[in-house]
Formats: sequence, structure tokens, C-alpha cells
Amino acid sequence: MPSSTSSSAQAARQAVADQLREFRERAGLTGRQLAAAAGWQPQKVSRIEHGVRPISAADLAEWCRVCGVPSQRVEELMAERSAAAGMWTTMQRFHRAGLKQAQESVREMYEAVRQFRCYQSAVVPGLLQTAEYTTAGLESVRDLLGLTVDDVADAVAERMDRQGILRRSGKQFVFVVEEHVLHHRVCDREAHIEQLAHLAAVMRLPAVSLNIVPLDIERRLRWPCEGFVLMDGPSGVKATVELVSGYLQITNPSETLLYRQEFDALLGRSVTGDRARRIIAAATARLT
Repeated sequence: MPSSTSSSAQAARQAVADQLREFRERAGLTGRQLAAAAGWQPQKVSRIEHGVRPISAADLAEWCRVCGVPSQRVEELMAERSAAAGMWTTMQRFHRAGLKQAQESVREMYEAVRQFRCYQSAVVPGLLQTAEYTTAGLESVRDLLGLTVDDVADAVAERMDRQGILRRSGKQFVFVVEEHVLHHRVCDREAHIEQLAHLAAVMRLPAVSLNIVPLDIERRLRWPCEGFVLMDGPSGVKATVELVSGYLQITNPSETLLYRQEFDALLGRSVTGDRARRIIAAATARLT
């Protein structure tokens, strides 16, 4: 796994910056000469090349014009810049219009998915949560971000409606969950018992495979890591990682391959079927 998930976004931005520096050098221009030709302050070029300041689409076009970059190469670099800019979304930005709108904004992505693979080491995966469990989670987001609009109930309703995709034909959902997730109490005792019962019930859905990594299994080099989702849809495979401060979306094939390999390795150390049900039953028994 990548040692730092947020480093992927920074690396993508720096890759664009490095190509811009190469264009400038090939054109025989110093940073000051480029800035003067573009009508910028001299320090702007240095900040862009060192990744301190992500370049805008307009500035990239001007940079390439001054350096005489062919139009086809400009289009390719524009696409790279757009992909890099879209990799990282802060929590504040994602929820700037409220919790409900944030949930609605990803609905299309879920609708289009063909294969959904999710690993969780902290909480129950969103598609498998009960309404009360989801309410507890979204209330924590509301309080963490200091949101003034309280639309938790509407956001929960959207999340619950989204779970309808679990019953649609032509889709496959594979979940790998660490056993200790079953013991993390984010809601009251009764709600937690209900959540565990829901996990046992959802295992019966034809399109759903719920797998649990037992606490006492030999881990070797496969330690628990940050939770992530792999979504395989019409545009290819995307890996999404949720961090405290935001969301990282990865589409680079070499990086998504790492997540796929990690998921397969964790899946190989998990149990499902009756063994998974016994683990859920044991977690429930501790609460009753």
C-alpha cells in the first residue's frame, strides 16, 4: 500500500509541474523571462514549478503558449491537470452545501458501478449501515465541521435509499471488514445490536459478499490499513480513500492496481458464510 495516501495527489500535481518546467527549459527561458512574457509576478513561476501553487487551466494555457508547446500536448497536459486537481477533496469542500447535497452528489457514481469492493478497518461500510448507525456517523461529521445547517435526517434518508443498489441485478458487492469493527460502538447498545443483525441479514443478498478478517488470524505482512473502496464502472476502476480531512480519488492504473492487490490479499485472510455469521453472533452476545 502507498505509505501516505495524500501523497498521491501531491505527486500528481508535481508531475504536471515537472513537465511545465521541462517546457520552459526547452524553450530556453528563465523563470523571470516566462513570468514577464505571461504578465505574472516572477515568484509565480517558481511556486508553480515547486508544487506550492497548483496551476489553473488558464495559467497552464498561457504557460504553454509562451513556451510554444504543440496543441495536442497542451490538451494532454490539461487532462493531467484536471485529474490531479480532482484527486483530493477536503471534507469542508465536499459538505459545503450540506450533508444531504454531499450524499446526492455521489449517487450517480454508485448507480453506475458494476463491481464494488470495500475494505473497512474502522466502521461498518456505508452501504451496510442501518439508519441509526448512519445517523451517528453523519452527526459526528456535522459537529466536526461545525455545519450550521442540520440536514442529518435528509442525508440519512438519501443514504438508505442508495442501498437499493444492493438488490439490483448486474452488480457485485464484496466487503472485507476487520473483526474489531463489529465491536466499535458509535451508537447506543440497542442500535449496535440492530446493526449487527443487519449485517447477518444482508449476507443473504445474492449480489453481496461479506467477509470478516478474524482477530486471531496470522497477519504476516498484511496489517490493517486505512479503509478504501474500489469502484469498477464504465470509465474504469477508481480507488477512493476517506481520511479525516478529506477524500482521495485515484484513477492511475498503477496505483489502483496496488489497492486491488491489497484488497485481494485481505480478502484471502478473511472468512465468510457460517464462519462470519459466528463471529457476528459472538459480537452480539457480548452486548446481550
